This record gives sequence, C-alpha cells and structure tokens, in this order.
Amino acid sequence: MRAGILAASAVATGVAYRKLNPVARGEVKTARLEGVISAPAATNAATGFRVDEPETSFENITHYNNFYEFSTDKEGVAAAAADFDTKGWQVSVEGLVNQPKVFGLDDLLKISPPEERIYRMRCVEGWSMVIPWAGFSLSKLLGVVEPTGEAKFVAFETLLDPRRMPGQRSDVLNWPYVEGLRMDEAMHPLTILASGLYGRALPPQDGAPIRLVIPWKYGFKGIKSIVKIKLVAEQPRTSWSEYAPNEYGFYANVNPHVDHPRWSQATEQRIGESGRRPTLMFNGYEEQVGHLYAGMDLRKDF
Repeated sequence: MRAGILAASAVATGVAYRKLNPVARGEVKTARLEGVISAPAATNAATGFRVDEPETSFENITHYNNFYEFSTDKEGVAAAAADFDTKGWQVSVEGLVNQPKVFGLDDLLKISPPEERIYRMRCVEGWSMVIPWAGFSLSKLLGVVEPTGEAKFVAFETLLDPRRMPGQRSDVLNWPYVEGLRMDEAMHPLTILASGLYGRALPPQDGAPIRLVIPWKYGFKGIKSIVKIKLVAEQPRTSWSEYAPNEYGFYANVNPHVDHPRWSQATEQRIGESGRRPTLMFNGYEEQVGHLYAGMDLRKDF
C-alpha cells in the first residue's frame, strides 16, 4: 500500500511538471512577524543568506506542498491542514546537553530575532522553489542548551497526533516523522529553525509553527512541526532512509551527479517557470558547505 501511494504521488508530480498547471488557490491568513531582520546586501554572496533569484509566489509555496502528515496530494495539503491548531506548542530539547529544556513556542522564538533568509529549496523529486524564510540559526538554540562533548548528531521529531494530522492514520511512513543532522551541519549558520515565510508566520501546510531548513539538502530533510530535538552520540534513524535506504540517504545533499534510482537529478523544474534548469552542486551552496564533506565519497554517503 505504501509503495502504491508514493508511486501515485510521483506520477502526479510528473504530470504537474509537464503541464505546468496552476496549483490550487485559497486564502491563507497568518500573523505578520514583527522585527524581521534582513541580512546586509554586502554579506549575501559570502554567506548564502540571500540568493539573487526571483522568489516563488506565496500562492505556490503555500499550495504545492509535501507534508504526508496531512496528505500525499501536494495540492491537497493546504485544505487538509487548514484547521491545524498550534496553540500551546512546546519543543523539548534534550539528550546530550547540559541544560535540557522544554520550550514554549514564545520562549523559543525569543532566543533570537527572526532573520530573512532567501534560500533555494530543491525537492528530491526534481522540482524547486526560492523561498523567503524567516527564522534563526539552529546553532543559537543549541548554544542555549549547551551540547556535551559526546553529542555528535542532532535528531528531530515531528508531532504525532493522528487526530490533528489525518495523514498519520495511514501507513505511508512509520510515524512520527524523524530526521537528523551531523553536529557540524546543525551548527552551520545556513541551517535555520524557520517560523515564517514572506514576513508572516508559517502556515500549517508549510510546517507551522516551527520547522527545519537546510538549503543545501533535499527538501525532505527539512522536518516540519517539530516537537523534539535530541542530541545523540550515534547517527539517528531518519524516516525516508528507513523507508528506502537505497533511494534516500542520511546526508541527502543536493548532487546533480548522483541520480535517484528512478530519475535523474541533473536538472529541476522551478515551480512557476517553464522549462528545466540545471541543478547546482549542494543546491548552489558549495562555497559555504563543501568543506563539510571533504574527503567523503558522495556517491556512497548520499
């Protein structure tokens, strides 16, 4: 059953690419974020904080989504998530840290003012967007909880609540969704906890109220609606690697030279554009992150 659902999703994606049909529309209302900081233009090229490319429309970002907790239909996620309530949200940060803490959302967001980060987002399925996120570097949160010397990886977990997330009533994946990063990846300034996009709070279909964004990795690494962050000594299990380890690796770095077993990764369809464009190594962030993988075989450690 799981394979059939995923195959249907991939076919639907391919049809959308070929026909470039407009995605579903619907009104999205979230609160405007206060105090969003923009990175100085002079630092953009060196840091990668802002790419100089047209931004994907708010409508497409909020109505073309992979979020299987709600639906495997990209254009159906927004409707399925419309009533998702994040009131009273908490995030537990635990494991190999000196200062474990359960953060209420307000306390978590007070760790640092939201910064605008205009990032490319490349889905493993072969499509991409440019998204103006708002958030802060994950390293700032990790600094608050003080990782111990034994912490080598960071594990993340999404909310498990089939009543509020109807897609979790299916067996398409083993719930809850889990992801992980190596510590140096988690500490990199490009890795952010995002709480908004286009200057407004995240809509449910995009991972409200808090999600991970790692712009040089395929989109499935960007776990949504996070409730737990745990620092651990060993590489944690991750949902897609567990589902199909020969197709979805732990690292999941964007790499046009390593194809998915069922399709090429050399090009991508930018949502809202006609035609395909070449995919860039590390999604165009090679200057900023390439050194993290020096000496690694990126075909083996994909």
